[in-house]
Amino acid sequence: MSDNRADIMAEAMRLTRAGRLMEATAVIQRGLGAAPAPVAAPAPRPGGTLTSAPWTGTVGNAAANSPRLAMRRFDRVRVRRRAREAGKNRQRTSNVNPGAIVVPVAERGGALAAPGAATRHLLYRDTPGSRSYDLYIPSRYFGQPVPLVVMLHGGTQSAEDFAAGTAMNDLAERNIFLVAYPEQSLAANNQRYWNWFLPDDQRRDAGEPAILAGITRQIMTDLAVDPARVYIAGLSAGGAMAAVMAATYPDLFAAVGVHSGLAYGSAHDLPSAMVAMRTGGAAQPGSEVPLIVFHGDRDGTVASVNAHMLIAGRIGAASSVSAGAATPPPTRNQGEIGGRRYSRSVYRDADGRVIAELWIVHGGGHAWFGGSPQGSYTDRHGPDASAEMLRFFLEHEGLPGDR
Repeated sequence: MSDNRADIMAEAMRLTRAGRLMEATAVIQRGLGAAPAPVAAPAPRPGGTLTSAPWTGTVGNAAANSPRLAMRRFDRVRVRRRAREAGKNRQRTSNVNPGAIVVPVAERGGALAAPGAATRHLLYRDTPGSRSYDLYIPSRYFGQPVPLVVMLHGGTQSAEDFAAGTAMNDLAERNIFLVAYPEQSLAANNQRYWNWFLPDDQRRDAGEPAILAGITRQIMTDLAVDPARVYIAGLSAGGAMAAVMAATYPDLFAAVGVHSGLAYGSAHDLPSAMVAMRTGGAAQPGSEVPLIVFHGDRDGTVASVNAHMLIAGRIGAASSVSAGAATPPPTRNQGEIGGRRYSRSVYRDADGRVIAELWIVHGGGHAWFGGSPQGSYTDRHGPDASAEMLRFFLEHEGLPGDR
């Protein structure tokens, strides 16, 4: 940032307070030496501010062909369709609490619903607020205790879009586990960003963390879930929120996956979020929850330094738990998958247990690696992030106090 940083931040704050978020974002980007954002900065929820949008470098020149506009049109149609279905078919079931509404839907096919499987559209409602979520139930689930993976989409995405892009439901079919896809509310954020950087959404028993924990616990109540095998992962803003969840609810999740995201506490408002996305910010100490991180080293939206900040926080947590004992150096290896080279580092605590993995995909941008083109912000090249996250998750059972 240039020498007039204080003037730049003062101007950005003035514009932010005036509600001129677009101009504030542009001021910060110019101060950071960044090129103008390829898509418009999202508008804030009342009293809040937002991050920039996921970006793969493929937005066309014509505004009418913008993926963001297409997603908006898709979401409006889907919201109207769900409302009509809810009005006709709304019902309550004995195993769902009074705050959850079950909306029966037909199977969608493809990666979203295999024959015999089901995708339930549900609404969670409690004191902190409400969010809808999709719950994928594989065809071979018959009430036996199984793992649960909670997946948090990135900005401008939807639950359905994220399920398609990550193909996590395909893995659920093969390995028999439940997958939940909470969906950010348009009322909370009109571009569907999880508000990972706002102080009220970075605390336990408050804001979005409380809602996401409530959804997780609701599923554990309604269906047979192995409490030692509950996991959470996300992309971009969803990855940053997954890191928040690991920090605020380490007693709920056995492992966390962060793809192209940021560390817990690395920002507290829009200006600091923009800085953190490029420099890593000043993150708070990490969680004891085992962590796997994926990041492209050519990510132009969230710089890969954030991946290293996440790992540093996790190693710091391990050192504090082991009374300052030094952690051994990581085990490193390199390879090439799908035309992309990667570097993988495995970190262990002083007792030799794997606590973190870092995957840096060389030449990769801001997209889910090994993903399906059926969803947005995916890159079919490189390591399969979904499969590797699942493998890491299933290698970790239990909560910090049980390990």
